[in-house]
Amino acid sequence: MPERVGFIGLYRDEETLYPVEYYVKLPQDVADREVILLDPMLATGNSTAHAIQLVKNAGASSVRLLAIIAAPEGIRNIEEQHPDVRIVVAAIDRGLNEKGYI
Repeated sequence: MPERVGFIGLYRDEETLYPVEYYVKLPQDVADREVILLDPMLATGNSTAHAIQLVKNAGASSVRLLAIIAAPEGIRNIEEQHPDVRIVVAAIDRGLNEKGYI
């Protein structure tokens, strides 16, 4: 049976607020699947946008994003970069602080 779960390891560089990729393992048939990306906190959205682009580059055409909490700035970032991605969040925070944190 093909692998059903993929993993993308990213962390945010605290100086630039941009993602640093350290691990990517996706199912070989990702193009034939609906992809659900899980991100506990959507802050700036930079790392999440990068992860979305990785799965799209692997062939995914249907992507959903699930997050527990999101900042309006992160939601806007994803909507601008990936308008085809449906975003589902449990809570929306007021906004980011000066360091880009929720």
